[in-house]
Amino acid sequence: MPIFDNGPVRIHYAETGAGTPLLVIPGGGLNATMANLTEAAPFNAMEEFKAGYRCIAADLRNANAGQSSGPLEPGRPWDSYTDDHLALMDHLGIDRFAVLGYCIGGPFTWNLIRRAPDRVIAAVLVQPSGSRPEARDMFYDNNMKGWGPQLCARRPEIAMAEVDAFLTRMYRTDPDFVFTVTRDFVRNCPTPVLILPDDIPAHPYAVAMEAALLAPNGQASLYPWKDPPERLPLALRHVRTFLRAHAPAA
Repeated sequence: MPIFDNGPVRIHYAETGAGTPLLVIPGGGLNATMANLTEAAPFNAMEEFKAGYRCIAADLRNANAGQSSGPLEPGRPWDSYTDDHLALMDHLGIDRFAVLGYCIGGPFTWNLIRRAPDRVIAAVLVQPSGSRPEARDMFYDNNMKGWGPQLCARRPEIAMAEVDAFLTRMYRTDPDFVFTVTRDFVRNCPTPVLILPDDIPAHPYAVAMEAALLAPNGQASLYPWKDPPERLPLALRHVRTFLRAHAPAA
């Protein structure tokens, strides 16, 4: 799989298929890697959509099991990852593209729409992350235990104090809704959005549905869509129909 060097950032990525560009953002929190698409995701979008789409995915910067790396940017954590996504698409010569993001890919997708509204033609959020009022520190706590110590062990130039500052800005400074945009932003966002909700602590159903209802061109899949397994093909049919409806004219 190719490596793209963008200044101090190294991005390990893959692409497959042909057609409308589709940026696939794996789930797994700050440890999100392309391997999670086959090992943890409810479906592998790279395989499911390669027949009609040019699918691109990458390991997240500094995911512990991945090959993408770069500095921590405590002052702009969400934007630093969005920089990587946009730089990769620039590197590949792609101007406009659809996005399909799992888990943490939900907040990343909203941030992509905020940063590059003319480039994101449509977005699919699969079991997106969101903030629960009763558990505001969940993501901070989980990453202070499950991401930061291993990162510091691999990268001795990074101290846990820097990790703390990074995660505080990411998850504690504005710990509401979908982290990267406000309800007013979603309410005024014209980008077509399809949400496949989940209902576990990290993927709150209420937040996913609130976003789908607020977005003027928002849709939601049936729920539950993963269980029983017979429902998954119906959800994928919805995704295909949605993406096809918003593909740019040839």
